[in-house]
Amino acid sequence: MKRAGFLLFALAPVLITAAVSCTTPGRAAADAKAGRPPVAQSRATSTPGVARADRDAAVAGTPAGLAAPGKKELAQEIVASAENSTLDWRSAYGYIEDIGDGQGYTAGVIGFCTGTHDLLTLVERYTAQHPGNGLARYLPALRAVDGTASHEGLDPGFPAAWRHEATLPAFREAEDHERDLVYFDPAVRRAKLDGLGTLGQFIYYDAMVMHGPGTGADGFYGLRDRAVREAKPPSEGGDEKTYLSVFLDVRRAVMRSGNPDRDTTRIDTAQRRFLDAGNLGLDTPLEWQVYGETYRVP
Repeated sequence: MKRAGFLLFALAPVLITAAVSCTTPGRAAADAKAGRPPVAQSRATSTPGVARADRDAAVAGTPAGLAAPGKKELAQEIVASAENSTLDWRSAYGYIEDIGDGQGYTAGVIGFCTGTHDLLTLVERYTAQHPGNGLARYLPALRAVDGTASHEGLDPGFPAAWRHEATLPAFREAEDHERDLVYFDPAVRRAKLDGLGTLGQFIYYDAMVMHGPGTGADGFYGLRDRAVREAKPPSEGGDEKTYLSVFLDVRRAVMRSGNPDRDTTRIDTAQRRFLDAGNLGLDTPLEWQVYGETYRVP
């Protein structure tokens, strides 16, 4: 699910500086409802030399958006509908399977993979905090197969060890932490810097989950680079719906580039539906389809 490479890039925030601007009370209210940064905070450009504290302050001054507890829960449900065909995302902590995508075992709440470094990082971090856990003995094998589809040194015991460890609250917390550190937080942060509201933040998050935080043509940052060449994000004065539509078009094209018949319903009958409806705040009730199944959140 996540493609290999450049995971550390996701942790490096983009340099910005906020431009001075004015906004009307009506626009400010609409921005807040959609979880969108106010105009004065969202019009930001990459500016080398800006202090990390200034960048953090720019993001901290925006509405919570997708990071609000209720919206974050909703985000996990929508992602789970596409990743695990369920709204019960917590049921996936113990999931583990080789789905034949060339990335080894896919496991856990967000689809960590033995072939894409994120599963290895999760187990290393967890072991540092909980030495002697049931997965620690597989670390040499996980390091050896990182970047490959191989199961060498993992079979037959690793899947059972994963499922057992996932019954423990500490490991579930570790999965959540790794998901947020590598995927959720960087996606929401980048979306806020681009001036996007809650829906746009979710669109970035789902892309980060599926494509990984890579800089190549099929990684999240590669997708974004292509989108901003075709349409300006709101932080640069562009129209939010237009920009998000272009981003979804770019992502869909990449998904189908190697397989024209690949299912893209997580875009076509979910995110695109929310966007066409003008639901930039990702407000409930929601109804969408993925792989032919209908999901509803009241």
